Amino acid sequence: MRLFTCDHCGQPVHFDNRQCVRCGHQLGFVPDRLAIYALEAEEGANWHLVAEPSSHVRFCANAELDICNWLVDADDPQPFCTACRHNRLVPNTDTQQGIDRWRRIGQAERHLFYSLLRWNLPHPDRQQDPVGGLVFDFLEDEVQGSNVVPARTGHEEGLIAIRAAEADDVTREQARTSMNEPYRTLLGHFRHETGHFIWNKLVRDRGRFDAFRTVFGDERADYGMALQSHYDNGPPPNWQENFISAYASAHPWEDFAECFAHYLHIVDTLETARSFGLAVDPFGYHEMAAEVDFNPYRAESADQLVSAWIPLSVAINAIQRSMGQPDSYPFILSPPVVAKLDYVRTLINDA
Repeated sequence: MRLFTCDHCGQPVHFDNRQCVRCGHQLGFVPDRLAIYALEAEEGANWHLVAEPSSHVRFCANAELDICNWLVDADDPQPFCTACRHNRLVPNTDTQQGIDRWRRIGQAERHLFYSLLRWNLPHPDRQQDPVGGLVFDFLEDEVQGSNVVPARTGHEEGLIAIRAAEADDVTREQARTSMNEPYRTLLGHFRHETGHFIWNKLVRDRGRFDAFRTVFGDERADYGMALQSHYDNGPPPNWQENFISAYASAHPWEDFAECFAHYLHIVDTLETARSFGLAVDPFGYHEMAAEVDFNPYRAESADQLVSAWIPLSVAINAIQRSMGQPDSYPFILSPPVVAKLDYVRTLINDA
């Protein structure tokens, strides 16, 4: 996430900061402005922005458990912020484990919504769209006798289910290993599953099938059979030449969701790099030089993004290896994948 600034004292602050370490003011994120503001308390639960004494805001109801630092207008009848009002089933807050999971899940969810708001992508909740609105269930595993049945992550008509236990690093790593995946994060789940929702809203509901099928293939292929074939037989030979991940090769819907998730990965990380002024120019290897001298959220093409992303991700991976850590971005961006990313870029811009 990019750097922010305390608007009272100028101290650099981060997306999830609750308090300025320099001036001591409480901080809150205003979704409509996509910015963090220093606050002063009023009577009751209300606050006002230090720079705007006439403003009146309050924290999202999830701030009570330190889950969320987003703000809502004081007169808003909805107790939850723009992101949290999409939640239906949340982790068990009667236990410390449940609260810890909820905090990690909430952090990832707000990162997702930052991108949705930056692009002004459709995200109706179930009050605005009772049939296909975006809603999240964070599901607990079921205990059946001596066995634990893991909850399943998935999407169906705007309802996104995410296994709450994957907020635990050990559980998530076990799932990653068992599925032979190179990468698995909470934020990745949010971005991938929301990609299915975005496909519904921007492709299916707008009848834009021809352009989609030209790039990704025919989504009318039986989805259940395609997934079963993938699990039974694995990806096709040389899948890396055409797909961002092995799972993307299972079906055009999964291919789009994976590309949507990776597009958000790349854009958001490049914005972070730009915010910190990061550039790479390895001595003797000028073809690997790169600087993010453009706004990734307003990229002119996927090629513009990739030309900066590849050298930066190579450098980040090298740093990770120097620390004994796995690569942060263990993926190959082939020309067909770049074309798919450019389709996602165009779809977002047209929206």
